Amino acid sequence: MHIRTSFPHETAHTDLWIPLADGTRLYARVWRPLTDGPVPALLEYAPDRLTDRTAPRDAQRHPWYAGHGYASVRVDARGYGTSEGVPTGAGATAEAAEAADGVEVVEWLAAQPWCDGNVGVFGISRGGSASLRIAALAPEPLKAVVAVCCADGQNENEGHDPGGSAFAAQLHARSAAALTTAALPPDPRYAGDAWQALWPTRLEALAPALHTWLAPRSTGAQGDDSKAPYGHAGPPPGPGAVKAAVLAVGGWYGPHHDTVLRLVERLPRDRVRGLIGPWSHHYPDQDLSPGPAIGFLQETLRWWDHWLKGGSPTGTSHDPPSDALHGSVSGTSHGSVGTRPVMSEPLLRAYVTGSRPPAPAGAGSPGRWVGEPAWPSPDVTSVVYELRGDPVLVRSPLHTGVDAGRFRPAGDDADLPLDQRAEDGRSLCFDFEVAEETWVLGRPRAQLRLIRPAPRTQLIARVCDIAPDGASALVARGVLELAAPPGREGPAPRTPGGTADVTVELGGVGHVFPAGHRIRLAVSSAYWPSVWPRPESAAGCTLDPVGSSLELPVRARTSDSAIVFGAPEQAEPLGASESVTLDGPRPRLLVVRDIAEDEWRVEVAPCAAGTRAYPDGLEWTEDALETYTITGNDPLSARARSDRSVRLHRPDLAWDTTVRVRSEISCDVGHFVTVDEVVCTAGSEVVFHRTWEKRIPRTTE
Repeated sequence: MHIRTSFPHETAHTDLWIPLADGTRLYARVWRPLTDGPVPALLEYAPDRLTDRTAPRDAQRHPWYAGHGYASVRVDARGYGTSEGVPTGAGATAEAAEAADGVEVVEWLAAQPWCDGNVGVFGISRGGSASLRIAALAPEPLKAVVAVCCADGQNENEGHDPGGSAFAAQLHARSAAALTTAALPPDPRYAGDAWQALWPTRLEALAPALHTWLAPRSTGAQGDDSKAPYGHAGPPPGPGAVKAAVLAVGGWYGPHHDTVLRLVERLPRDRVRGLIGPWSHHYPDQDLSPGPAIGFLQETLRWWDHWLKGGSPTGTSHDPPSDALHGSVSGTSHGSVGTRPVMSEPLLRAYVTGSRPPAPAGAGSPGRWVGEPAWPSPDVTSVVYELRGDPVLVRSPLHTGVDAGRFRPAGDDADLPLDQRAEDGRSLCFDFEVAEETWVLGRPRAQLRLIRPAPRTQLIARVCDIAPDGASALVARGVLELAAPPGREGPAPRTPGGTADVTVELGGVGHVFPAGHRIRLAVSSAYWPSVWPRPESAAGCTLDPVGSSLELPVRARTSDSAIVFGAPEQAEPLGASESVTLDGPRPRLLVVRDIAEDEWRVEVAPCAAGTRAYPDGLEWTEDALETYTITGNDPLSARARSDRSVRLHRPDLAWDTTVRVRSEISCDVGHFVTVDEVVCTAGSEVVFHRTWEKRIPRTTE
């Protein structure tokens, strides 16, 4: 990682308030270049906390943009951080209100004397989804968007509602994290004495997002919130709604790469580009597993310059490149890179990863970049692999899935899927020899013929790369629940002979199968803790290989040598210091089998328990643990729990507050049973304590 300290412009930053029409003020931090005239503005707008939680990440990129001639602005959404008001909540209605606030912010920025009237919006994860929702409202000053690792409102296999099943992995944990963030008090250093009035108002408005995320399973297509089940995605942006140019970015190892494929297919080609690389759920300039990272800030600068400044003929108006990064894992360029104008780049640039031994962390993925002039690509052909054999029962142990890795890998040492041999042994497998090197780019699908399947049966399909030594590397996976609730897939089609032909759509992938390897299709009836098991799946189902097949999107074996990137660089770090707890770091991912109780337990530590000390004197101490358990062959034994705590401490102000959150889900035949608890303290005094208990129907039946 190159830390840049010299820029074309000197910069300064300030904190300010942005007024909304209803009188609410949002807290903002603005980095500006010291120029004589107005410049375009870049906005990162997110329901988070710019004064602490995202401050280290903000320091990496906002000053960098300012140094290149942009007013770069970070704004906390209503009810978060130091902003006034209460959180809008979860679901499509709440997120539409959040987007409407975002439009007001865009228009306010465009009207400032230091802004030339042109605005770009960017963000990652929920911030990226918010950027797309703002763009769908088409405010006139908004000219361009960069949306990274985010959902787009679709019920995707690798997202919140996999194939009609209820998602388990991190559902309760993300709800607990959202509840924790919403419950944190404003910081008196920035909010002044007003924090004492803002905090209790905010706490009284709290509601677990879990209730909204699970509720659509009982309302189906009814109700506004059904548009955004299980997460933060708002209404999908259509070609007629989004007027701004969109650079959609994702990582093959994260959960939302299919967003990129959908956007480049549906948005007008003259104002969209897609980029998918060998990254987890983080900005591509961060040097995290598996990588390699790229000069993402330089790449986005090309995008901003073209759409907000009119660009240059080459799209590379900054520092010249040297040793550009393209299709390899090395590169030393610290400048902006691009051998052609940014809108002359292929519609989709995708990294096709090479085969590597399965491991929970990676140190760079071998591969090469390919460029697609259209999507679906003319260079991709559907190749069908017919299954063979007699009808066979698919009945998997309920702990099938414990080696799946984390739902949302973020670059930690235990994020990625393990060797799948044990999982394959719990599944029904079909292998196909790879006679010559085979490139795959797009979404595989499994066409499966089932014999008299029970309603609500779940099927999980995985594609794995089998090395000559037998190692099994997970490539793609997908989920389908038969007869999904109304508004989802609908009943599985049936033939008069008592069979059902179903399609399991797998998540998108870019992968190379070497000659001499095998392509494996593994089919299971369980996948815990990714998916909540259904009682109907315990008996399994019978699959007839005759009439079943695997379809792979096979791509021509040609890379694009003109796709090049600079090496990653960022602005100077914030200077916060980290320390772990005295007990030492706990395992980030732990799988435990209790043989006597016949129980499997998966424990995930989503953050390193410890304290971060900020330069402004704040001490932030955080701990979190997710636990998933299942026993024997009982689908109703599945349990998920998340515990989180955040302590905010300012010794200089004698200010000490703590928020503790517990979120649990279990289920019976017809309901999810949820329990959420929030306890807030100021010093030694409990100032808020509330528990929500709710039974949520699993289906309309």
